[in-house]
Amino acid sequence: MIIQPDTFVDLPTSGGPMRAHLFIPSGVSRYPAVIFYSEIFQATGPIRRMAAALAGNGYLVAVPEVYHEFEPAGTVLKYDPIGSDRGNTLKFTKSIAAYDEDAAVLTAFLKGHRQANGRVGSYGVCLGGHLAVRAGFQCGVDAVAAFYPTDIHSGSLGAGKCDDTLARLGDAMAPFLFVFGRQDPHVPLEGRRKISQHLEDVGADFEWHEFNAAHAFLRDEGLRYDAALARVCLDLLLRFFGEKLAAA
Repeated sequence: MIIQPDTFVDLPTSGGPMRAHLFIPSGVSRYPAVIFYSEIFQATGPIRRMAAALAGNGYLVAVPEVYHEFEPAGTVLKYDPIGSDRGNTLKFTKSIAAYDEDAAVLTAFLKGHRQANGRVGSYGVCLGGHLAVRAGFQCGVDAVAAFYPTDIHSGSLGAGKCDDTLARLGDAMAPFLFVFGRQDPHVPLEGRRKISQHLEDVGADFEWHEFNAAHAFLRDEGLRYDAALARVCLDLLLRFFGEKLAAA
C-alpha cells in the first residue's frame, strides 16, 4: 500500500505544542490508527521507516515527539553518547502526568481523524514501549504492542523515577503484545519475570514473546539490528493489530 508524503501536526498540550509525525495510506479509505512511540532519540530514520512500514500495511500512524516540552519541534537526537545522555536525562525529567496527557491528546486526535476508523492502538520500542503500555490505560486505546519496554520492572520512569505502570497493568482494558530480547541488559531476566508474573496475577489479556536478541534489535542502524527477527516481529505486530483493531 502506497502512503502519503510525510506530514505532521502540532497538537496543543499544557506543556506546549506536541509535534506528531503522520504516516497515512494514500486514498480515501478509513484505517485503524496507531500511536507509535519512539526510543529516547525521537523520530529518527529507523523510527520513521518502521512507521512507514506499518502505515504501508493499512494503518494511520502518528509518531509523537516525546520531549516536546524540552526540545524545539523537529529535534532528532543522534545515536551517540551525547544524544543518549540527553535522551536519558529527559526521560527522567518529564513527569508521568505529562506523558499521560500526551497519550490522551493523541488518542483524542486519532479518534477524530477523518481517515481513521475509530479504533486506536499504541505501539512502541524501548522508552516508547513503556509509553505504549501507559497509553493502554487511556479510554479508547484498543490494543497495546510493547517491544523491549524499559523501566516497567523497576518503576523508574519520569521525574522522581517513581512510576506506577506495573501496579496499573490490571487497569488496562486493552490486550497486550510484549516482545523482549533475552540479551537485553535493560530488561534482565528477573525484570521480565516480574512483569509477566504481574500480568498473570491481574488476569491481563496478553501474549509474550522472547527472542535471542539484544536491546534495540529492531533499529536498522548499528550492530544490534537483526533483520530476520525484525521481519518476524513485523508479522507478529500486523497479526496482533489485525485481530484487535479491526473495525467493530
